[in-house]
Amino acid sequence: WIVLNDNPTYMLAFSTFKAPDSWKVSHAQIIQMMKNQGSFTDDSIGFMERLLARSGTGQSTAWPPGIVQCLEEGKETDRSILASRKEAEAVIFDIVESALKKAKVHPKEVDVLVINCSLFSPTPSLCAMVISKFGMRQDIQSFNLSGMGCGASLISVGLAKDMLQRRRLQGGKALVVSTEIITPNLYHGNERGFLLQNTLFRCGGAAIVLSNSWMDGRRAWYKLLHTVRVQSNSEEAYNCVYEAQDGEEHRGVRLSKEIVKVAGKCMEKNMTTIGPYVLPLSEQIPVVTTMAIKVMIKMTGKLLKMCGQEKLAAKLPKKKHYVPDFKRGIDHFCIHAGGRAVIDGIEKNMKLELFHTEPSRMALLNYGNTSSSSIWYEMEYIQEHQKTNPLKKGHRIMQVAFGSGFKCTSGVWLKL
Repeated sequence: WIVLNDNPTYMLAFSTFKAPDSWKVSHAQIIQMMKNQGSFTDDSIGFMERLLARSGTGQSTAWPPGIVQCLEEGKETDRSILASRKEAEAVIFDIVESALKKAKVHPKEVDVLVINCSLFSPTPSLCAMVISKFGMRQDIQSFNLSGMGCGASLISVGLAKDMLQRRRLQGGKALVVSTEIITPNLYHGNERGFLLQNTLFRCGGAAIVLSNSWMDGRRAWYKLLHTVRVQSNSEEAYNCVYEAQDGEEHRGVRLSKEIVKVAGKCMEKNMTTIGPYVLPLSEQIPVVTTMAIKVMIKMTGKLLKMCGQEKLAAKLPKKKHYVPDFKRGIDHFCIHAGGRAVIDGIEKNMKLELFHTEPSRMALLNYGNTSSSSIWYEMEYIQEHQKTNPLKKGHRIMQVAFGSGFKCTSGVWLKL
């Protein structure tokens, strides 16, 4: 009975992509690459320079060879499907091979394959590319997710977990790959809402090996405790990260000025949902009390308006939202490295210490915004490099990410 109802999901290993030196460029080289496109105005170049200066990214982050080659005299940017596939192969093959080796898992042992890549979805799929390269089984269950933005990795983990649930008696293994392909997605217009993508996003990827076999629990790195996904459904949220063409028909991803407000609301709902699973009772009680008071005030206001007492309804007090202290239930935080402002905002709202956001800031500095894989660079930093808050057995790690649509995803892992 215990075996059938516990049904744990273990992480056997994960691996992140480390770009070769030939892919790495400084801020000055990035600006030179933008100038070499021959499509940006001086005003746009200046705007991107200012964005880079306060982006929090370092002087040695990775861009794909198809774009970097424009720094060489006489060469133009190659944004072709072939160049895009080469980037995908270089990133994905490397991390898959490394993750399987660390987990001591043969490719034919993989029962479920999930790959998420938001803006590059070729035919045949990226899943088919991996299955062919590594000679995986013909009966493997494969899923290719696109269009889900930076929050897709935990969605992929959740999907892999659900698929493994069907194999709870014999157990199974899943491989999750999270990446974003930069080559075909360089914006060539001059609308400011689109230009941010040219200065923040970088090459990267992560592969994660999961298992729901009790036998694998003895050698697993982590155990998955919870995953939560909250999807906003307003038109404002839907449009705040939107792939489109500008006035001159240049394709790109437009970021709305409302994104900070939308992300804040979405994260608040996510934290409210996951809170009961990770917070002690002393933190849950104020949360429930605050929610109850807010509902009562809202209902009272409606009743007063129905009775024609609009002025009295307007004078009702507004109960401030209680922000629980997640530090009492979580030891480490992997906040999506979407930019310095994103990390600063979450640090302030959740009242985190500097060492809690150190992994996110270091991932942003060393790798840039690698989209859905950024939370794995942060977990790697916690696991291998962080000295200010060393990882110990029994510690709980929370990953938080945001994606287009708009969605907020979170997951909690237990260090074994």
